[in-house]
Amino acid sequence: MADRATNEYLNTERAKNDDNDLFAAIGKQVLGLNLGDDEDPAEDDRVKVVDEIESLCMNCHENGMTRLLLTRIPFFREIILMSFYCEHCHLKNNEIQPAGEIQEQGSKYAFKLSSLDDLERQLVKSDTAILRIEDLLIEVPAGRGRLTNVEGILSEVLKDLEGDQKLRRKEDPKLYKKIDGVVQSLIKMLIGGKFPFTISLDDPAGNSWIEPSPTDSKTKGKYTHSRYPRTPEQNEALGLGETSEEQGVGSAEMVPQLQPEDGGGMEDVDILEGQTYDLPVFCPGCAKPAHMLVQMVHIPHFKQVIVSTTHCDVCGYKTNDVKTGGEVPESGKRIWLHVKDAKDLGRDILKSETCLLKIPECRVEVTPGTMGGRFTTVEGLVTQIRDDLKGSIFDVGEDEVSTDSMPSDTKKEWGTFFAQLDKAVKGEIQYTILMEDPLGNSYCQLLDLDDSGNDPKVRTQEYERTEEEEEELGIADMKTRLNEKGEYVRETFGKTSPKPEGAAESSGMSNAKAQNNGS
Repeated sequence: MADRATNEYLNTERAKNDDNDLFAAIGKQVLGLNLGDDEDPAEDDRVKVVDEIESLCMNCHENGMTRLLLTRIPFFREIILMSFYCEHCHLKNNEIQPAGEIQEQGSKYAFKLSSLDDLERQLVKSDTAILRIEDLLIEVPAGRGRLTNVEGILSEVLKDLEGDQKLRRKEDPKLYKKIDGVVQSLIKMLIGGKFPFTISLDDPAGNSWIEPSPTDSKTKGKYTHSRYPRTPEQNEALGLGETSEEQGVGSAEMVPQLQPEDGGGMEDVDILEGQTYDLPVFCPGCAKPAHMLVQMVHIPHFKQVIVSTTHCDVCGYKTNDVKTGGEVPESGKRIWLHVKDAKDLGRDILKSETCLLKIPECRVEVTPGTMGGRFTTVEGLVTQIRDDLKGSIFDVGEDEVSTDSMPSDTKKEWGTFFAQLDKAVKGEIQYTILMEDPLGNSYCQLLDLDDSGNDPKVRTQEYERTEEEEEELGIADMKTRLNEKGEYVRETFGKTSPKPEGAAESSGMSNAKAQNNGS
């Protein structure tokens, strides 16, 4: 039945216009039905948007009907919506399955809800994703995929917890009381009586999603999205690569090479600036052996960085990154760049993987871990931010009809947002780029130096890291200094020992050191 509907679709003019895209947006599929025609086409001539397949009901073992809709979420990717109904026992079941490929990296979303409007945000939970309600320490494990909104997913959790409460009340009163407390908290969340609270969505396959909003950047920490490389265990669970038994642990050793033709390992080799090194790695996309090319580059008036690119011949995975080296500095660093003309777009800029980047005039905030390290120009950095955001909001390359499920107000707001970013890329507006890096590994090129050797468009400031930043960076767990007893203890980066009461502060010491380059 499904094959027949597919063939009917491919024979239509609509399919040719969509480049044989089986997963066209719902709006496009509706347009292809020609609903305005007066003539009622014969049953065999109709193009079926929804495929119907007779299938076995697992409840009463009679035949029910499964309906499949192949579509694309306008600001996400291809999915298959499945709905089953049995007319004999009236069993209903709805499910979603990702139809696209497993993404190159896993993804994690964190969303802090602060109003009833936030409950209406769309949410896609794939069958490999783990949903957490952080404030209640509730975890929804990987399982059935869902396409709903935040309110819908919270209602499902509430329904599951309430399901066996009558039985618990009789058999285990203590457990009943504990779960009842969680149930009451969920009810308050749904009616808006427990704001703010946070939910997170962690998907190693990268096929889950929480709808963003252009206003999220106004509130710090409201919406964060980060990508991460999968572990070998996660790849194995997704069916990528070989299991440890199939690999034959220890049967093959990966030896770093200077160049593929040179041979020889990396032992007793001095890493030289400008020299390319070929390192064998495992591809994060398919877990097969791949190659990473690395090169040390010196940025004038800054430090040495490692530029790397990874390529997999098996699945075609490609990526590049920039890593900074050296010791952990005593302070973090903030850099302000005032972009005023087209000349500023050509400045070299390094955004490290630990850097928080903001463009207030464009309502842009890029959290650490979202883009990784980038060494490019101002124009290249802003262009990549725009393209990445647009790719996650809209179907790039699709026409206006692909956003048919987006509310008109939201669509207009996103249009204004990207129009401002387009002007920033072209240098048609003046704006400020703020980079806040707790490790001080970000950099902006100085161009228009005044008599004092400073650039009036660039301002830097050193600041003392917070305990939360040191915890996230792992500095709090670093024990590299020997004490008097010969034990390794934690370094006190940028912090002085406690002073007796009344002792005077030494001159020049402060929590924040500002170096103003003329601005």
